[in-house]
Parts: sequence; C-alpha cells; structure tokens
Amino acid sequence: MANAFQVSVKIPVPEYQSQQVWEPAQIEPTHPDLGPVPTIKWKKLDGSLPSKILESINKPILHIPDVQFEDEGVYECEAENSRGKDSTQGRIIIHAQPEWLQIISDTEADVGADLDWKCAAAGKPRPTCRWLRNGQLLTSKNRIVVNNCALRILKLVKDDSGMYQCVAENKHGTIYANAELKVQELAPDFQSKPVKRLIPAARGGEVLIECKPRAAPQPNIFWTKGTEILSNSTRTTVFANGTLRIRNISRMDEGKYTCFAENSKGKANSTGIVSVRDATKITLAPSNADINLGEDVVLQCHASHDPTMDLTFTWSVNDSPIDFDLMGEHFHRVSMRETIGDLKITNVQLKHSGIYTCTAQTVVDSASASAMLVVRGPPGPPGGVVVKEINDSSVLLSWSRGYDNHSPIGKYIIQARTSLSDEWKAVRTVPQHIEGNAETAWVINLTPWMDYEFRVIAKNILGTGDPSLPSQTIRTREAAPTVAPSNISGGGGDQHEVTMLWTPVPREYQNGDGFGYIITFRKEGTKDWKNAKVLGADSSRYVYRNDTIASYSRFEVKVKAFNNKGQGPYSQSAIVYSAEEEPSVAPSEVSAQSLTSSEVEVSWRAVEQVTMNGILLGYEIRYWRDNDKKASADRMRTPGLELSARVTGLRPSTLYHVEVRAYNSAGSGPPSPSTTVTTKKAPPNRPPGKISWRSAGSWVKIKWDHVKAFENESAVAGYKVLYKAEDQSEIKMIETSKNSVQIPFTNDMSYLVMIRASGEGGDGAAAKIRISKSSGTSMMVNNSGAQVLHNILFTAILTLTTIGCLEL
Repeated sequence: MANAFQVSVKIPVPEYQSQQVWEPAQIEPTHPDLGPVPTIKWKKLDGSLPSKILESINKPILHIPDVQFEDEGVYECEAENSRGKDSTQGRIIIHAQPEWLQIISDTEADVGADLDWKCAAAGKPRPTCRWLRNGQLLTSKNRIVVNNCALRILKLVKDDSGMYQCVAENKHGTIYANAELKVQELAPDFQSKPVKRLIPAARGGEVLIECKPRAAPQPNIFWTKGTEILSNSTRTTVFANGTLRIRNISRMDEGKYTCFAENSKGKANSTGIVSVRDATKITLAPSNADINLGEDVVLQCHASHDPTMDLTFTWSVNDSPIDFDLMGEHFHRVSMRETIGDLKITNVQLKHSGIYTCTAQTVVDSASASAMLVVRGPPGPPGGVVVKEINDSSVLLSWSRGYDNHSPIGKYIIQARTSLSDEWKAVRTVPQHIEGNAETAWVINLTPWMDYEFRVIAKNILGTGDPSLPSQTIRTREAAPTVAPSNISGGGGDQHEVTMLWTPVPREYQNGDGFGYIITFRKEGTKDWKNAKVLGADSSRYVYRNDTIASYSRFEVKVKAFNNKGQGPYSQSAIVYSAEEEPSVAPSEVSAQSLTSSEVEVSWRAVEQVTMNGILLGYEIRYWRDNDKKASADRMRTPGLELSARVTGLRPSTLYHVEVRAYNSAGSGPPSPSTTVTTKKAPPNRPPGKISWRSAGSWVKIKWDHVKAFENESAVAGYKVLYKAEDQSEIKMIETSKNSVQIPFTNDMSYLVMIRASGEGGDGAAAKIRISKSSGTSMMVNNSGAQVLHNILFTAILTLTTIGCLEL
C-alpha cells in the first residue's frame, strides 16, 4: 500500500436565500517513479463513483465538481504498468457552514400570552444556536427558557418587546435570523368582530353565538338576556372562549343577548337578537335499494322547513359529498318543487354501492336521512394467483376469492399466455369445470419448457368479472420433443454433395434445452441408413459430401429433433437429389437470321432431358463480332425451354458468330457448333425533307421529298406517317411506298405529324411537323414540341409493333 491520504472539503453555503456556489474537490495521489507510464484507475470503496467525475476516472488527478455530502467516502487510486501495480486509499470528508432551514419572523402578541419561537439550521459540523434580545445574550431565567434553537417566554409583559436574533454557528461560519416582538395591551373592542346582529335559530335545535372582542390581556366575559345575567345550566353554556350555546330552543328563547368583556384596560359590550324559526324535518326518507349493474335508481328525499327561509338539498355517499358538476354522468337531481330533493343514479356501476345520505338544510339547521344502495354485478378480480407445483405439461394453480359483488360466484376460468405472445388464451383444467367455491385447479396440456403467466377470471349469473393480476412467470419442466421438423427438401450445392433442408421447429415445440436435429438418409435403392447430428434449434441445413455420389442421385431423407430429455418422432421421408452437373450435350441445328440492323433471331434443336445431369433450366446464347475474341462474347439466357430467341442491341452491317449451350443450376454445358449472321445495313439516317401540305375539303394532303439512302444504309422501302389531333390521345399510322399521304382534317383541328423512311434495316430519323388550317402553311415543330411529338409517336410505333399491327 502506497501513501494514504485524507481530504477535507468545505462546501461554502452563502447567506439565506442567496445563490449557492459549490467548490470542486481535487485528489492528487503521489507515487514514486514507476518507470513505464502507468495506467490510472479510480474507484470509490464504499459506493459507486458519481457520473460527474467520469472524465477524470483514468487521470492522475480526480476532479469532483459540485461537491455534495453524498461524495463523502473512501476513494482508491490504482496505478499499473508492465512492472506491477500499486494503490493508495483516502477519505473525503465534506464540511459546510450553517444554512437556515427555519427562521423567525416579526410577531405581535398579547400581554399575558406565551411566546414560542424556533429556528433551525443545517451544516457540518451541526450548528449550535444562541439567542439575543436587543443585542444582549438571553439565558434561561424566570419566564425565559432557552433550549439551543428554541426560545420560550411565558406570560409576556410590555418590556419583552424588542429586536430578537437567533444565531446559528459552527467552526466554518455564523448566520443570523432577526425578528421584532411587539407585546400589546388593549381595552376590549368589538368594532372588528361584533356579535352577529340577527341570529336565526331552529325550534328544538341549538345555536352558538360567538363573542370575540379584540383585547389584551384576555378579558373576562359574561352574557345577559335582556337584563338577566346568564349562567351555565342544562340548556345554556358559556365556553371559556366566550361563545354562548343554547340548546333545545323554544319561542321563549327569542330576545336580545349581550356579551360584556372587561380587562385591566377597560370594558365593552355587543348585542344580537335571537329569532326562533320552525325546524327542518325529513318527511320522506330514502329507502334501501338493491339493483343490478347498469340499471337506474331514484332515491327519494322530501323535507318540511320554515317558509321564511330557503331550503337546499345535498347528497353524500359514504360521507363524501356528491359533486353534480363533476359526477353528472351518473348522478342527477330530481326536483319538482322546493321541498323535494330526490337523487337519480343512471347506469349504476359497482363503485356506486354504499350509504347515501340526504341532507335538507336552511341557514339555521339541517336534517338528514340515509339509505343503503347495493349494486349487484359480475365478480371482482380474484387475488393472489400463485403457481404451487410445476410439471412438464401441467401446473397446480391457487388463488383467493375476490368480491362477489352481491351475487355468488358460479365458476372460474383460467387463462394463460406465453413469452411468445401477448394474447391471453383459455386453458384446459382439471377439474374441467371449476366451481365458484374452488381456490385451486390443475392446468393441463401445457407446452414443456415454456414460459407462462396465468390469470383467473370469476363469473356469476350477472356476467364475467375482470381478470386477476398475472401470476409470476414460470417455466414448465423439460420433456423430449413431440413434433417433427417439416418441409424436408434439398438439392443443389457442389459436385458430390447432397444438401438437405428443413424448417426449424418453432420455440413452442422445442420442449427443452440442448436442442438439435438428427438427419437420417440413404441413397434410394440401398439398405443402409446414415445418420448425422446438427446442434442448434435454428439449424435448417445439412450437407453430406462423398466422392462416390453421382450427380443428380435420389436420396431418401427424414429428420427428427432431440433435446436434453430425448428424441422426437421422425418426419415423413422426402426425396432429395444430389448436386447437379452441367449439361453434357450441346444443342444442335443452330441457325441465325438477321431481322434488322440491330436484331437477329437464333433458333436451335432441343437437348434431350435424358442427357442432362439435372433439371434443364433453359438455353444460353453467346455471340461476338468477327474481329473480337470468343472470350469476350456477350451472353443471353432464355427464361425457359423456348427453342428460339431474339438478340437485340447489335451493330449494323456486322458479322456475328453465334453458339448455344444448355444450362441448369450447376452451370452451362458444352457449346453447339457456332454459326454466323450479318446484321442488315442501318436504316436511312436522314429524315424526309421539304414537307408541304394543302387542304382539300375535309382532307389534307402532305408531301415530302424522297429520302436517298447512303451507301452504308439500307434502301428505302417506304414511309411511315404517324399523326394525332392535339386535343386527342388516339394515334394513327399510315404506311406508304409513295412520298405523300392524305389524312382527314377539320377546320378547327391542329395535328401533330411525324414522318420517317423505313427499310429492311429498320426505321430512319423522323421529321416532325404541326399542321393547322388557321395558319395556312406547314410549321416545323419547335425543339420542345418536336421532342414531345417524337416521344408520343415513337411510343406508338413501339406499341403497334409489339401487338403485331405494324411490320417494320
């Protein structure tokens, strides 16, 4: 152990209600020369390091910002390099100057009263308190009791007035709390609180008349009725605080009542008049009710009262007032006149059961009556659902009865859910039907090695209750698999291999840990089965390799699952083929015919399936130019077993070599003898020129100059004219060997027209025009319009070519 250290940190605490500023603590360990630079690591031995110091946790200086009391403790610095390691420990002690938690405030008190003042301060070490009056130290003496941060002065006198200070201090600082005490001496005065002028009282009831004059010291009080001084009796009581109570009031108690108050400074009095009124009585009390959930009920409440006063009705349930504004969904007042305060409850819920109290009230008295409302409904949720015993496919479940909500529980339903789904499902139980007095049952037909939660639901004749809280999650015990893998298949892979595939068994059917698969297979027609084991529940593939395996051989394959508890059943056997080999025979009678300057058609004779080493997928055409090497040939595969295909994207007037191969999943077979084909010359590159037109009735005749092909272009065989009205979508086409055409024309119509020469090499460049009768002349379409026209009409040519309406 290297040198230990100890750090004391003072947390400065400013004056009361000032902003606090906290100083950081820094710990810098010292250590001898350790040679190679060591790695540093800090830790707190009696707790975890706060996140605020993570930046310096691997530095020689540990920086603790915003130091708090919870940062106290023992810290250790460990240094380690290739020569060894060393550590040092130390303790951080947090100190703080006092800070007020509770202070005194200015106070006015009466002569003869007692004063109790307390102040409280936090700090470390714990602060002590002393008291000053007008700058002089107070000590316990006679009427004064000083107990650290508490001051008590008994039977105050005028001379106790003054400025008081509570002083809290420790070795780090001193703080002060100041307050002024004023001791008052006043003659009795009723100006602020006179006796109530008119005091209504109910016949047969009681009344309280307050007498609260302002006076210091506390005055002596007595009451008179008229000229008669009142004394305590069975009906009349004068309390110590001056309040007069009169019980069992009758008409004889009407009259003037005067309160007299007197102390050493003087005397005063105040008078009120008692007026006796008829008592309030409940004439029709609410009756007990017993109803079902969702029904409506009316609780009646009628009352009589003194007609000179207003009568109001209030209702409470289980001593809680009913707020009709907040609870208006269910609670409604029913009032046809002032003396009726019936309560209607609609769509009654279970929570509405209880004792309902109607109170009829005037300003002088009130009368109440109560009734019990019982709401019957489906049971409440059972409680305490616990799994008592666990087997591989069954558990013993127990629970406690919930509220029956005034209707006996008829039966219970048990539901479960697994870790694989949030859906609750009913489960099979023993007994099959769980009676309402039961509190245990076996749950059966569960999946082994599966995480389950259970809940219980009670039912009675009024419906199904809410479910219980779920039980704790449990896992059933392991068992051997009972479900076989499915979708056994395979094939493909490398030469001399058999690839076997299956669908993994889902988690709910694995039944235990250590899950895997046993693959059993044999070549069709042989007796001996081979076995292989694959670990892992998610495994779905096994490859068997043997140099003696011929291509595309048939194998019988079946698969079963296993786990730590045993093996499951085999799947059904499936036929799986070993890996294919490329076809060994080439197509024959290959021929190629040029269609246009960029397209040729290739045809061939089919390869017999018996010569294949697998399943024939189609044919591959390879083609290359005369001056290119065969290795650079382009390739095109047919998507099926067609015996001809078109090759596009070729160059005009070019000699191509062509060969065809059969292919399967293993690759392409040997090539056929190659053949050659020369693409046709390119179509005329120049568009028709000098386009003119003239109208004749409902027709317009368009004329242009013949296009002359260059030597390297195919001869012009004719022309194609596409046209459409500008406001229509239909496109029409005319083919002609002449250099003119006629198209129908209306006066208010404009047409977009495209003309191009065509030959055996294809269609040439197009000329585009816009024809309008209003213009009287032909107009070449501008660049943007030409492009739009070209796109529209060229699309039309492709469409017509595709559907066989146009031969190019």
